Amino acid sequence: MDMRVPYFDLTAQYASIRDEVLQSLDRACRTGSFIQGDEVVRFERDFAAYCESKHCVALNSGTSALHLVLLAAGVGAGDEVITSANSFIATAETICYTGARPVFVDIDPRTGNLDPARLEAAVTPRSRAIVPVHLYGRPADLDPMLELAARRGLKLIEDACQAHGARYQGRRVGSMGYAAAFSFYPGKNLGAYGEGGALVTNDDAAAALARRLRDHGQSRRYYHSHIGYNYRMDGFQGAVLNVKLKRVDAWTARRREYAAAYRRVLAGARLDLPEDAPGSECAYHLFVAYVDDRDRVRDELDRRGVGTAIHYPVPIHLQEAYDHLGYKPGSLPATEQACSRVLSLPLYPELTLDQVEYAARSLAEVVGR
Repeated sequence: MDMRVPYFDLTAQYASIRDEVLQSLDRACRTGSFIQGDEVVRFERDFAAYCESKHCVALNSGTSALHLVLLAAGVGAGDEVITSANSFIATAETICYTGARPVFVDIDPRTGNLDPARLEAAVTPRSRAIVPVHLYGRPADLDPMLELAARRGLKLIEDACQAHGARYQGRRVGSMGYAAAFSFYPGKNLGAYGEGGALVTNDDAAAALARRLRDHGQSRRYYHSHIGYNYRMDGFQGAVLNVKLKRVDAWTARRREYAAAYRRVLAGARLDLPEDAPGSECAYHLFVAYVDDRDRVRDELDRRGVGTAIHYPVPIHLQEAYDHLGYKPGSLPATEQACSRVLSLPLYPELTLDQVEYAARSLAEVVGR
């Protein structure tokens, strides 16, 4: 029997927390906490604790968070930053905002994340930082990267925009490098009702600089020590995130349950699934499969009522905006292969197990076993 399985549905989650969200928004209105304010301060305190880190600086997007992390790390014109082309474009955009140049390294095809074995060859005298991406919520292999960064005098910056609550060797992602960036875009595991992001760090100076830069470079009101930005989080987003943060671990547990169901039903199907490294706990922002003849597979799944998406169809190094970097097709073969085959399947806590199993069976039938 056919069943409808939407790729994503934000309204289902809202229905489950509506009363508490409205109370939290009303509190922000009654106190006039519209730009930063008490709700945002509370969220900063609780999210820092959640990430097992000392500081959280709430911001208006994950892109802003990446930008300020790089600036705090001293990245600037003429520098190079090593990162992945298998990511949302903001990872590279923010490097360019600083005047630095992104240097792309290929992925480990088993995980979709940066291949640590390829990093050393990319280090030059201009290298200033490494930015591994915890893609789809799957922690990058950080220990060898941290060792390389320490040995070569580089900052390791975690792009954790898709990895709220993930763990690497027992530690929360976002707590291990110089600093990390998180996104609270509405579709994320911890999503705001609009744009939102945060910088998380154990470095006092990085947090202090980020707090000034997000608020027009002010050290105190109308006294500007830096040329800054308007990157502040608004009070409504803090109010929503305070409600959701208490539930994110339960929602992540449901995501993991559904990911396990996908793996069980898809065992033996003619496709590939990314691996979870031993000792790591994926947050499963997305569940992806790598399939051949992707357009045909998507069309057939759509006919069966199963929604899908592609994250991401064109790797960053082959985007028109980055032609000036000189990369050509074949420069990063594992990345290009992944982007040509990747298919994102429905995964959010408000799905039912029946829907997940139907989506998985449908995919297995379309690709064959």
